[in-house]
Amino acid sequence: MHKNLRIFILLLILLIISVGTLVSDRRITGWSHTLRVVVYPINGDHSPISAAYIETLTKDNFSAINDFLSEELEHYNVSLSEPIDIDLSAIVNELPPKIPVQGNAFDIMLWSLKLRYWAFTRDEYQGPKPEIQLFALYYDPKKSPEIKHSTGLKKGHMAIINLFADKRQRGSNLFIMTHELLHTLGATDKYNLATNEPIYPFGFAEPDLSPLYPQTYAEIMGGRIPINKNTFEIPSSLDKALIGEQTAKEIRLIE
Repeated sequence: MHKNLRIFILLLILLIISVGTLVSDRRITGWSHTLRVVVYPINGDHSPISAAYIETLTKDNFSAINDFLSEELEHYNVSLSEPIDIDLSAIVNELPPKIPVQGNAFDIMLWSLKLRYWAFTRDEYQGPKPEIQLFALYYDPKKSPEIKHSTGLKKGHMAIINLFADKRQRGSNLFIMTHELLHTLGATDKYNLATNEPIYPFGFAEPDLSPLYPQTYAEIMGGRIPINKNTFEIPSSLDKALIGEQTAKEIRLIE
């Protein structure tokens, strides 16, 4: 009885959230106004290296994301010179709730609600309320040479992004951050989650290129530049990324 009541209450909450999200989705991807985006830095491994790196960050470190989106919107004939206004919040001192490993649908729904509550209670940004929240967890690359996949959520318009605390990785960090930002707008992954291989044709920036390899650019949701059938590279900057037509449709740049 109690379990059924909990499930009913949870589903009711999710229904209310879903209705609000639907209205928000249409407004955010209408591309009629500049979106307010805030980055919340987090010391992901509690290391002094990550702490020192975070102290160097300014909002200007993220301006390339707006430049990239501005160029891509222009390519798709969308007239909005400043797609996003991205700002930097104070440091968040607590890690977000962990994504359940092999959790069932109920576990995932419960995690989603916990994450929203966590984000709401940890938001100390002093400016206008953001439309998109990017929680950036930084890791010392010497301690963590590999980091977990990031997660961008359309529902709630927020992302948990795992990045390296290394200035040499800033370009690739921005690529990953933009990838997750587009998830919050409705873009889907276009790579094989098991192998990281971009899926042809939608995961290729130039699927009609002949010969097909090597590609020069990465489709932003494909995640990597296909060099040949077996080699795929994360771009060193957003200068090597494009928004493909399928992604453009998903975020309503084109119909």
